[in-house]
Amino acid sequence: MVGTEETRLVVLRGNSASGKSSVAAGLREKFGRGLALVGQDNLRRIVLRERDRPGAANIGLIDLTARYALDAGFHVVVEGILYADRYGDMLARLRADHRGPTHGYYLDVPFEETLARHATKQLPGEYGEAEMRGWYREHDLLPGGIETVIGADSTLAATVDRIMLDTGLACLPALDR
Repeated sequence: MVGTEETRLVVLRGNSASGKSSVAAGLREKFGRGLALVGQDNLRRIVLRERDRPGAANIGLIDLTARYALDAGFHVVVEGILYADRYGDMLARLRADHRGPTHGYYLDVPFEETLARHATKQLPGEYGEAEMRGWYREHDLLPGGIETVIGADSTLAATVDRIMLDTGLACLPALDR
């Protein structure tokens, strides 16, 4: 078992440029200290510098990092593309082992909208339409209906507010860390 009955685990999934990182940052800004962000891109691309492939080391590192933070009393947001076929088993084990409430969200944004959002990023030239098209998976939901689907029509502020309320984070005090 991992975490406590009070810790919250939030899993944010979706395609590239669907808004996952922005939502995660908004949750941290609203909540304050005590909310750990476990970003797939950071652990996979920055820490390990590895490609996203089945069985890659980042899958275990994401799991280990989330578990460590939960055991240390942090609420945790795991965010990334996190393809269902590659990360689903790890996320299912993490969900099953977490003592507190776990909430999953899938940001469902059409491909053309992800392209438009990507163009507004600080480093849009890092990758382009061809790469994004290759990564895009329509409705890549985890099995069992365990994710709340949030459409492209939900604004960033509305999505953050909804998750804060759904998870109970809006009612919890920030930790003094």
